[in-house]
Amino acid sequence: MNRRTFFHILVCTGALWLSAMPLFAQSNPTKDTTTVLIIGANGSVAKEAIAMFLQKTDVNLKLFLRNAMRLEHLKSSRVEVVEGDATDKVALTNAMKGVQVVYANLHGKNTPQMAATIIESMQAVGLKRLIWITSFGVYNEEYQEIPDSELARIANYIVPHKEEVRVIEASNLDYTIIRAQWFSHADEIDYELTQKGEAFNNPSGRISRKSIADLILRLCTTPNFGIRQSLGINKPL
Repeated sequence: MNRRTFFHILVCTGALWLSAMPLFAQSNPTKDTTTVLIIGANGSVAKEAIAMFLQKTDVNLKLFLRNAMRLEHLKSSRVEVVEGDATDKVALTNAMKGVQVVYANLHGKNTPQMAATIIESMQAVGLKRLIWITSFGVYNEEYQEIPDSELARIANYIVPHKEEVRVIEASNLDYTIIRAQWFSHADEIDYELTQKGEAFNNPSGRISRKSIADLILRLCTTPNFGIRQSLGINKPL
């Protein structure tokens, strides 16, 4: 083999080796880290989501709640704890600085007002992505989302949930509404999703908090997933 042939083989072999290398081995660009603001961060589903975010993602968190002392132990280089009320536009607007996603985990008679204030605050800082947890049954006047027997069980608190959903759907945000059935503490991730206009599957079942948390992680980290959709979440039969 002459010298010219040898160098030709060497160059071709090297080119093949480089083309087979993973792209990240040739270039490893820095990826911006997402920051998620969790409003109502002391809630039971929110706590499951916080644990999953920290274990399974590189997402940074801002935890917004009325009594910051409850979650002070979670402070770290990735977690900021902010005290405030979800009806306080100034506190919300300040908390939303540097945030890409807002996830709200709220309950009570004032949730429609909270929804309106959160939307105003997001619009003030130019934020678009909102994930909101509410109850199943909010559309029963439009279609048979759940049986009347299940609707009767939630009759005492469904009215504000209906109104909060109306407020969110009337906004220009990139929202996702999660309509959950009764919660369970089951140590499992097992769920299916239905769209608005579809009847709820297994409406008498109980969905684990971990299952809802898993969906929240997917929504926060998957571009374009669930945008301007209302998703029912239930435990499969």
